[in-house]
Amino acid sequence: MTLRFSLLTFISILFGVSAYSQDEDVHMIRKIHDQALAHGKVYPWLSGLCLNHGGRIAGSPAYMGAANYTKDLLATIPGVKSYHQACEASYWMRGDKEVVELMTNDGKKIKLNALSLGNSIATPSDGLMAEVIEVQSLDEVESLGREKIQGKIVFYNRPMDPTKIRTFSAYGGAVDQRVYGASKAAEYGAVAALVRSMTTNLDDFPHTGVLVYKDTLSKIPGIAISTNDAEMLSARLKEGNVKVYAKTNCRKIGLRPAPTVIGEIKGTEFPEEIIVVGGHLDSWDVGQGAHDDGAGCAQAMEVLRIFQAMDYKPKRTIRAVLFSNEENGLAGGRTYAEVSNSKKEFHLAALESDSGGFSPRGFSFEADTSVFKQYYRHVSQWLPLLESYGLIFEMGGSGADISPLKSQKGLLIGLRPDSQRYFDYHHTSTDTIDKVNKRELELGAAAMASLIYLIDKYGLK
Repeated sequence: MTLRFSLLTFISILFGVSAYSQDEDVHMIRKIHDQALAHGKVYPWLSGLCLNHGGRIAGSPAYMGAANYTKDLLATIPGVKSYHQACEASYWMRGDKEVVELMTNDGKKIKLNALSLGNSIATPSDGLMAEVIEVQSLDEVESLGREKIQGKIVFYNRPMDPTKIRTFSAYGGAVDQRVYGASKAAEYGAVAALVRSMTTNLDDFPHTGVLVYKDTLSKIPGIAISTNDAEMLSARLKEGNVKVYAKTNCRKIGLRPAPTVIGEIKGTEFPEEIIVVGGHLDSWDVGQGAHDDGAGCAQAMEVLRIFQAMDYKPKRTIRAVLFSNEENGLAGGRTYAEVSNSKKEFHLAALESDSGGFSPRGFSFEADTSVFKQYYRHVSQWLPLLESYGLIFEMGGSGADISPLKSQKGLLIGLRPDSQRYFDYHHTSTDTIDKVNKRELELGAAAMASLIYLIDKYGLK
């Protein structure tokens, strides 16, 4: 008797699931992977999205093209009803290429690789120039106070912690500078904020991303610079005073249509119980949005295609949801939850892929505290079925777009791929289809379909 068979038998006895069902599930999950790897559409679908509808910031023409493209793709899957869910997003436009230059003492200009942060205001039309002061944190701005900050450009230069094995933990430990740095600097009289890009790499690619202004404070421009340029600027500051010139043209346009895209297979036994699998369709405007998050959207569509190709008839309603406006507002996720709540729907589970199209490593789970232990104990019985595919289960976050569904007290799940390369491309011009490995993307889709299949078959009670 093999160890794997022993584990399956033990789990079957412990949770009352028949050995026959486990054998059936082993076979089904194998077929799911065979379908994804031998006949998958996820990579060509993602390629079409990236090459024809890149830079799809919510509200833009590129986003509308992507919404129509994915809706039409979903409609090609027999048995799938595809449609747009109306949503509006605040459309932010980058405008002309940013000009950011370090001014040397001998009058020379050194160009810095820079991108305005999402939702940032522009500089004055003729640009601005000011002395730079380097800080490591928001707290340091407070401690320096208005006397040292007034009239200067605050340069946030705390790197992501390279010792963190979980790169999302490193990101979480540094990203407050990008999100809140401009407002904190403005509070003490700064004229602009420069932010070191959110990556452990040393390279020349600036990383954009959202900033959030505090409504009670004046607004100043927020600009990301590449990590190589951050290192150079920091070295120059150690030698003496440094001035930087910046000119940007970004602006908010106002609310624009940015529909969420939905594909649905109606359940045969419990259609009122909904299982969502999804990602967010919008991306920043500077790349193709391949890993963030075209990959998750293509994988969600592929889950429905796999079930159709296998002639699997789900008991519960399965929806692929390609959310709008995750990057700079979360309008898609919030609108989806509001509409669902108004219809008194119940989402038994929601699974989001928004960590890149890399090799899947497992899933993380969360839910309302009143039901989480019950759910997690239930899904844990399936772990032996998925361990041979290199997958683990853990407690933790799920996804920003599905988080508004938490009040419905279903199970929220995040796909956890290998994240070591994710922040090399995140929010950059290099987030392109050539950075996605076809097989890794397919394995992620197969992992998602396998877990959705188990939830659909057994429920969560």
